[in-house]
Amino acid sequence: MSAYLVVREGTHFQEVHRLIPGKAMTIGRAPSNSIVVHDDICSRHHCEVTERNGEWFVRDLQSRNGTTLNGEPLEGEAPLGPGQSIKIGPCELVFTFDLATVYSSGDADPEDPERDTAADVAIYSATVQEPTIQGAITRNAYISGDRTKQLEPYRPGRELAALYRLALEMGKATNSKQLADAVLNGLAAGTSADISALLLLPAAVASAADPADLTVVAFRSPTQQEYQPVSVYLSSKVLRNHEAILAKDAEDDSALRERDSLGEISVKSVICAPIRHERKIYGLIHLYSTNPAKPLEEDDLHYTLAVADQCAGALDQLLKQEKLAEGLAQLRNDNAKLREQLGIESDLVGSSPSMQTLKMKIGRIAPTDATALIRGESGVGKELVARAIHMSSRRRNGPFVCMNCAALTESLLESELFGHEKGAFTGATTRKIGKFEQAHKGTLFLDEVGEMGGTIQAKFLRVLEGHPFERVGGSTPVHVDVRVVAATNRDLERAVEEGQFRKDLYFRLQVVELYAEPLREHPTDIPLLADHFLRRFAAKTGRQVRGFSPAAMEKLTAYDWPGNVRELQNTVERAMVLCLGDLVEVHDVYLSGLGGGETSRLAAAAVAAAEPGTFGDISLESLEQQHILGVLDRTNWNKSQAAQILGIERSTLDRKLKRYRVSRPGR
Repeated sequence: MSAYLVVREGTHFQEVHRLIPGKAMTIGRAPSNSIVVHDDICSRHHCEVTERNGEWFVRDLQSRNGTTLNGEPLEGEAPLGPGQSIKIGPCELVFTFDLATVYSSGDADPEDPERDTAADVAIYSATVQEPTIQGAITRNAYISGDRTKQLEPYRPGRELAALYRLALEMGKATNSKQLADAVLNGLAAGTSADISALLLLPAAVASAADPADLTVVAFRSPTQQEYQPVSVYLSSKVLRNHEAILAKDAEDDSALRERDSLGEISVKSVICAPIRHERKIYGLIHLYSTNPAKPLEEDDLHYTLAVADQCAGALDQLLKQEKLAEGLAQLRNDNAKLREQLGIESDLVGSSPSMQTLKMKIGRIAPTDATALIRGESGVGKELVARAIHMSSRRRNGPFVCMNCAALTESLLESELFGHEKGAFTGATTRKIGKFEQAHKGTLFLDEVGEMGGTIQAKFLRVLEGHPFERVGGSTPVHVDVRVVAATNRDLERAVEEGQFRKDLYFRLQVVELYAEPLREHPTDIPLLADHFLRRFAAKTGRQVRGFSPAAMEKLTAYDWPGNVRELQNTVERAMVLCLGDLVEVHDVYLSGLGGGETSRLAAAAVAAAEPGTFGDISLESLEQQHILGVLDRTNWNKSQAAQILGIERSTLDRKLKRYRVSRPGR
C-alpha cells in the first residue's frame, strides 16, 4: 500500500510526496532534503520518515526547535498512523495511505467556503505524485570551490576547461537559439545525457513561474523523436525553489513516466536545472538518459547547474543586447515615420486662409477613426491630404494603401479591393490578398471613389459598416480593421440624383468632408509652392538654381492652373531643366495654354484659325481644344448648348474636358 506525506497550510494542501519503502524521506531547511521547509525555525536536517517491516516511523534528528506529532513534542522516534500530523513551525505534514481522506468534505476553506478540498486532493493525487528524487542542489560547486575536493584530482580541472570552452562558444551566439544550441552541445559532451532540451519563459521572473509558460528553444536527440515535456511536478519544484534536481529509475516509477509522457522511450534518469541569474529565473535545462549503463549521476547534476548558471549570464547579456537592438530599430522606425510625416506636412505648402483651414481640419480629423471624404479638382493634392491624415493618426505605424477606383473595370476592382481565391476566375492561379487586407490596422485611400460600379458599391458599403467580407470565389469571412479615406472630383450629389451612386454609400462616406480648393482660388500660395518645388528639384538634380526672375514669377501667378498643384509642379520641373543660369527666366516657363484666364485668347485663336486663308503652326488636337474652349466661352460655359453647336454628345464633351484637365473659369 502506497504511503504519502501531504504538506498543507491551513486548509490548503501544497505538495503531495509519495513515500518509498526502504528509503528515508528527510525533512529540513537544507536543499538536499527530500522535503525542503523554507523557514528559519526549521533545522538544516530536522526530521525523517522511514519504513521498517511495513510500518512507518518519524524520527527527530536532534533539531533545534523540535518536532511535534499530533501536537505533542516528539522524543526520538514514534510510529506513524493514517491522519497523524507532523508539524515543524508553520509547516504541517499529514501521513496517509488514502489521499482522498486527508480532508473531509466538511473541511472549509475560509477564503472560499464552497471549495471542496477533498475533490481538490483527489484530482491532485490522480495527476501528481512525487518521483524518486536522488539529489537536489542550489549552490554552484564550481564557484564555491567544492569541486576541488573530488576523489579524482584531475576531474575538476577537466570540467573547468570544458566550461571555459563552452563559454567561448556561448560568446559567439547572436540570438537565444544559437546560445541554446551551444549549451546543449556542451552538455552532450560533458554529461551522460542522450536527450536534452532548453526551455525559456517569456520573461525572467523572481517569483514562482508557471511551467505552462515554458517554450522549447532547442532540443537534441539521437533519433527523430519529438520532444517529451518535462513533468509539471519537477518543473514546478525547480521553478519555485531555483534548485537543480536529479531523479533516477524513472522507468520503474510509473507516475514519473506518465507525467513525462515517456512511455515510448526507456528513461532511466532525469536532470532538471534552473537557468537563473541575480535571483531571477529564465527557464530550464532538461536532460534525459535512456542508457541504463550510463545513468545521470551527481557529478552530472553539478556540471549541469554550472552550465545553466553560465548560460543564464550569457542569456541575460544577449537579451539586453536584443532589447537595445529592438529599441534602436523602433527609434529608427519612429524617426523614419516622423521624417515622412514632416515631409508630408512640408508638402502642404501655403499660408492662405484656405490652406490654414485645411491643415486645422486635418489636425482635428486625424486622431479619430471617422471615414473622411476629400473633394476637389484633379491635381489639388487629395492623396497628400489623405497621407497627412494617416500620419497624424494613431494608425501611423500601420500601412497606408492607395487604390485608384477609376483605373480598373468593376470585376478587376472587386478583386483588387477584396482579393480572390485560387481558381476564382481564369488567370487566378494563386490566392490574392486585396487592398482591404493589406491595409489592416492602417488606412486605405480610395481615389476617384465616385467611379465605382453599382455592384461593388454595395459590397463596399457593407465593409464600411463593419461587416466581414469574402474574397472573390471564397466563402471564408475576412475581418479587417481599416480606416477608409476616399477622394473624388466628381459631383456626387448629381450622381446620386441620376442613380449612378448609392445614396446610403454617399452618406456613409460623407462622415467628415474636406475640400481641397483649386490653386486659382488661393493664388497667394503660388510663389510659395513654386519656390518649394524649385528647391526640391534643385536638391534632387544638384543644379544651382536659386529662384525665379520677377517676370517668370509674374507669369506663373497670372496663370489659372487648370491642372492645379500637379501642373505647377511639372511646370517648375520643366523650367528648371531648361534654364541655363541660376534664375528661371520668363522664357523658361512653358504653360499649357489651357488656363481659364487664357480662354478669350484661345477662342480668338480658334476664330482666326477658322478664317479662310489663315494658317498657323498648330496641331489638330490643339486646334480642337481651342475651338471647344472658344465655343464654351461664347455660350458662357453652357455645356449642353456647346455640345449641340459642336455636334457631339454632352458626355463626349465632358470626357474631352476631363482629358484636357479644363474646368470653368472662376470655379
